[in-house]
Amino acid sequence: MNKLYINSFVEKKLSAGVQLLEERDFKNLNITDQVVTLVSKGNQIIGVAYLSKQHRGVGWFLGQHADLTSDYFCQLFLQAKAKRRFFINDETTNAYRIFNQEGDNFGGLTIDFYNDFAVFSWYNTFVFSIKEIIIEAFQKVFPEIKGAYGKIRFKSETAESVHLYGLEAPETFIIKENGVNYQVFLNDGLMTGIFLDQHDVRKNLVEGLAKGKSLLNMFSYTAAFSVAAAVGGAKETRSVDLAKRSRDLSSAHFQANGISTDNHFFHVMDVFEYFKYAKRKALTFDVIVIDPPSFARNKKQTFSVQKDYHRLISEALAILSPEGMLIASTNAANMTVIQFKNEIKKGFEGYHIADMSLQQLPEDFTINNADERSNYLKVFTIKVKK
Repeated sequence: MNKLYINSFVEKKLSAGVQLLEERDFKNLNITDQVVTLVSKGNQIIGVAYLSKQHRGVGWFLGQHADLTSDYFCQLFLQAKAKRRFFINDETTNAYRIFNQEGDNFGGLTIDFYNDFAVFSWYNTFVFSIKEIIIEAFQKVFPEIKGAYGKIRFKSETAESVHLYGLEAPETFIIKENGVNYQVFLNDGLMTGIFLDQHDVRKNLVEGLAKGKSLLNMFSYTAAFSVAAAVGGAKETRSVDLAKRSRDLSSAHFQANGISTDNHFFHVMDVFEYFKYAKRKALTFDVIVIDPPSFARNKKQTFSVQKDYHRLISEALAILSPEGMLIASTNAANMTVIQFKNEIKKGFEGYHIADMSLQQLPEDFTINNADERSNYLKVFTIKVKK
């Protein structure tokens, strides 16, 4: 096993519990896709890591000892399963995260559960190279899961999504979350039809946060927030997304719950164009959900959460009912809670915040408390006083 010498700054981060190895901390690093021993400048062994470039960093610290055998992963999966007893025993939900990267002590891998099926996401080439060992261990710990799919989330010429083992899932099928039905698909690119990390936010809507109110859902994807609001008694929802496919995927969720779409509308258009349309038509909404991708580009413009989110806030406020509510969300891991809050406040010129509460990742998305970036989801529910 190769040795990799680290400076005192990196040693301090690792001792504090950070697991992600960052490129800026290693000069001229040309070792990749292998397990290494980390050694301090004082020649003390710090522990074991694996190196492999991905969107986040160049590798992951695994602790003082890590022998990447089937038994090693069995232990990780047993611990992860124990943490999720609540979800396993919850009859109202059968879709949640089983394993969450550094929150379960192995960065570069997530595993999600979708009603009898598992979805593995490989975030770098090293984890992908040992997938057979990981899958073998997983099947021992989760024999009840009938089949699995894999998603490649790094640059690769291999297909983004493949069937891994067991039964093949239907092309589309129904999962349940907080008692609500959602139609999902497991073998069509990287998406599945729902973002599981938002299930606490949807729960608030199911429990009546928008009861008797009108809701506008921007960057709606498959309108999961809208369906949750409709189940929770919203009188009207409008879902806006630029993807042409969004309309059919969204209406499928409503059909899965037997909800008529007479008062629930889908708009295939750019969100900034919809803001203009709403102003022209003098439309206003009681609740507006804003959940954009971290970065997006269309023919006319680019959008970045870090630089442009305040524009969404100011546009939303212009069509928000008096005493209305904003649900402002981002999954940008490189943005802190404080930075996101400040970006939101930039859009509040001329308006007042009556109340502002924060939600982050749900319990099944276990986090590394030593590294704020692992708790990437930030959702502010904001009561506005005009």
